[in-house]
Parts: sequence; structure tokens; C-alpha cells
Amino acid sequence: MTHKSIAKSTLFGAITFALAQPALAVTDEEFKALQEQFNLLAEQVEENSKDSTSDTTIGGYGELHYNNWSDDQGNTFKELDFHRFVLMINHEFNDDIRFFSEFEIEHATIEDTDDGSSNGYVAVEQAYVQFDLTENTKANAGIFLVPVGILNETHEPATFYGVERNPVEKNIIPTTWSEAGVFLSGHYGSGFSYDLALSSGLDGGTNIRGGRQKGSNAVANNLAATARARYTGVPGLVLAATAQYQDDMTQDTSDDIGSATLLEAHVRWGIADFTLTGLYAYWDIDVAATASQSDIDKEKQDGGYIEASYKLHPEWGVFARQNQWDNGGAGDTSKEQTNIGFNYWPHEYVVLKADYQIQNDVAGSFDGFNLGVGYQF
Repeated sequence: MTHKSIAKSTLFGAITFALAQPALAVTDEEFKALQEQFNLLAEQVEENSKDSTSDTTIGGYGELHYNNWSDDQGNTFKELDFHRFVLMINHEFNDDIRFFSEFEIEHATIEDTDDGSSNGYVAVEQAYVQFDLTENTKANAGIFLVPVGILNETHEPATFYGVERNPVEKNIIPTTWSEAGVFLSGHYGSGFSYDLALSSGLDGGTNIRGGRQKGSNAVANNLAATARARYTGVPGLVLAATAQYQDDMTQDTSDDIGSATLLEAHVRWGIADFTLTGLYAYWDIDVAATASQSDIDKEKQDGGYIEASYKLHPEWGVFARQNQWDNGGAGDTSKEQTNIGFNYWPHEYVVLKADYQIQNDVAGSFDGFNLGVGYQF
């Protein structure tokens, strides 16, 4: 029985009991008045039950991976890893102000070890307040995901193919990439939207992935400005392009590494059950001729992939993806990886995955299969 039904029964029972007492004999007019009061009270109970929904919501996602690879020299890599466990707590203060957050534990276990051997870590991936400025414009302040690429903002396991996130967005963009700052976004009925962000920048020199500060005592001598334009006005089509500029990649003007520009573009085109995705990202880092050779070799870094997927059934999908990326360095540094596999969704938010990967020698020449299970709620 619902709370509303219980409240109605209690009110009706109390009135009936009162009317049944000899000392409380009432006229027809008094009885009708009591009935009207009962109906009003019942309506109030029903209205209150509608308004009792909490303004705070909880969500999350997670994924378990199994990797089984081997290279040309007979070296093997076999591992089971609960890669991510994420909880999301969101709250709506009123119709115009709300809060979003993601709290992540990676690799299942966090240990306090003297030698730093613990694999896991805890991170606040998002924690920002959002304000509605107009019907079409929102402002965010806090730690947020940088608006670039496909996976950086949408990376729940049930939303993409392949057990592991693709290596291009991992090593070039570099997903998952969150920074602290302010973020303005707008959207229009035509399908056009834009995002403008001013945030903490990278602090790793030519080491793109190692430079993510994630709002943790982030050095803010040189901020990063990011702009994205996106178009979704045609059903099944997504077009997007992002540009970011940072004045100094080491947050220190006294060294040999200066500014950097990131350019990224992607397209996703879905026709019925077939989807084709393409993405390309490019870094141009200003490295002085007096810098170390290892940094000079990494002043240009880029990567891209093409993916084709087909839904055989609402619960089954197959895909093939060709990845190429280059983080620079001496000699031939162009890495390639091919993935083919399938996803099975027994539920819209639960997915089982399997894929086979083939790498070139530069990428490690690790060929083998990956298995995974993921969920979101």
C-alpha cells in the first residue's frame, strides 16, 4: 500500500470512528461538511506525495576487464582488473541552479604503501555548479571534463564499443581529462551548440597525458582556453571541432617549452543500424631549439581513428576500428592498433564486451583478446 493510500485510510477511519460514537451524533449537513473536509485533506496528501521526490540523485558506472595478449617474443600479458568504480551525486537547488559530481576509484584497491606500489587511486572527476543564464545558455564552475573528443565527456561502458577506451583519445586528447575553471555552453534549436572554457592547463611539458592536473593543487600560472562548436541538426549526424590554446605547457616561462595548441575534430554518422565514426586530434607544442632532443622530437603529436559499427539486433552490435597515434620520440614512433569485436546489451545500461586487438611493432606488437562487463545507472 502506498503512503497516499495509508493516509487516506487513516483519515477515513478516524472520521468513521468519530461518527460512530453516541456522543457525536451529527446532522446530514454536518456529515456532508465532514466529508468535504476529508476530500480536501486527501487531495493535500496526494499533492504532497507528488512533491516529495528528492532533489538529490545518485548514479554511477563501473567496468571489469580481462586482457590476454602476447607479443612476437613470446611475452604474455594476462590481467583481470576492476578498472573503474564511479559514483555520481547530483543535486538540484532550484529550477536554475544544480550540482554535478563524479567520484572515481580506479583499479579497485587503494593502499598506503611506502614504495608507491599501489595500483589504484581516488579522484574527483567532476564537481561543478551549473547555472541557467538564459533558456539556451548555461554556466559551470568547478572541476569539469574538458569539452573535446567523444569519450572525454561520454565514457560510460554501455555507450561505446570495445573493452578498453580507444588509444587515440587516451594518449592524444588525453581522456579522461578534467580541469578546474569556468565553462559556458549554449545550444540552439537549429542543432548548433558551443562551449567555451577557461581552466587550469596541463603541466607536463611534452608529456601530454602526464600533464593533467585534475584540479589537485593545480598550478595556475598559465590557464588554458578551450572552444568547441558542434552541430547535430541532421538526424544521425554529429559534427564537432575543438581548439585549445595554452601559453605555457610547463607553467614556467624560464624553460625551453612554451605554448601549445590542440586541434580536434570528429564526425559520427548513423544510418539505421549502421554507424561510422572518425576522429583526428593534433598537438603543436612550441619547443625551443635549445631544448633537449627528446622534447624537440615531441613537439608534434597526433592521432586518429575510424570505426564502423552495426547493430545486428537491439541487444547485439559488432564493430571494427583502426587506430593510429604518435606521441613523438626518436625514430619511427607511429603506433597502430586494430580492434574488432562485439557488444551485448542484456539491458540498456548493462553491457558484455569482447574484442580482438592487433598492434604493430611500435605499439608493442601485443595481439590478443579482451573481455569486459560494464554497467551504468
